[in-house]
Amino acid sequence: GGALIIGAGPGLGKSLVKRFKLSGYITGASRRTVGGLDFLSSSLDRSYDGYDARNEEHVKAMFSDFDEACEGNIQVVVFNIGANIKFPILETTKRKFEKCWEMACLSGFLVGKEAASYMLSKRPSPPSGLGTIIFTGASASLRGSSSFSAFSAAKGGLRQLSQSMSRELGPENIHVSHVVIDGAVDSPFIRDMFKEEIDKLPGHCIINPDEVAESYMHLHMQTVRGRSCWTHEMDMRPSLEKW
Repeated sequence: GGALIIGAGPGLGKSLVKRFKLSGYITGASRRTVGGLDFLSSSLDRSYDGYDARNEEHVKAMFSDFDEACEGNIQVVVFNIGANIKFPILETTKRKFEKCWEMACLSGFLVGKEAASYMLSKRPSPPSGLGTIIFTGASASLRGSSSFSAFSAAKGGLRQLSQSMSRELGPENIHVSHVVIDGAVDSPFIRDMFKEEIDKLPGHCIINPDEVAESYMHLHMQTVRGRSCWTHEMDMRPSLEKW
């Protein structure tokens, strides 16, 4: 079967691709930046470099190609686009708000809808679930912190989308999950942005992306093993994170 990661950066996205590849899945990944997937080329069966998940035609083309690559057996789709921005409300322009929502929420809708369409086409249902759709969330999915109005609105919307899809698609044997990642996930970007802060902290204060990827695999294994015990929402954070 196939595992498609939408929004595969050098942190969690990279770890997800490698984890599913390790278990024998046909792997595909997308990233909006042209050339942004070069670091993953050896681990990918299909690379969707420069594909923008806000563009419905891009999303449809990507799923059509990947479905062909895995012979009609897309088993896992992970929506992993972040779009984290921080601006005081008076500095949050209409364009900033709209772009954040487009990236973190509208894209999730387009990807989730297409994933459901392909998974539902695999009828008759096998004894296990038809597939797993996982949305990556954040602490902003649950609360609106100061100066995060755009990001919180977008991530909160994505969470509600995941709940609606889970309630609708669960009875159709599609496992939809939402993962709240409450903390910084280790990546080159995070280490560049917060180098001084990170250097002062013990190593376990930043989330290991390989551990997160293992949790995502656990969610999919629930689908593979049957239909009796599916997790919808999971949250994770470092042990020292205040919450």
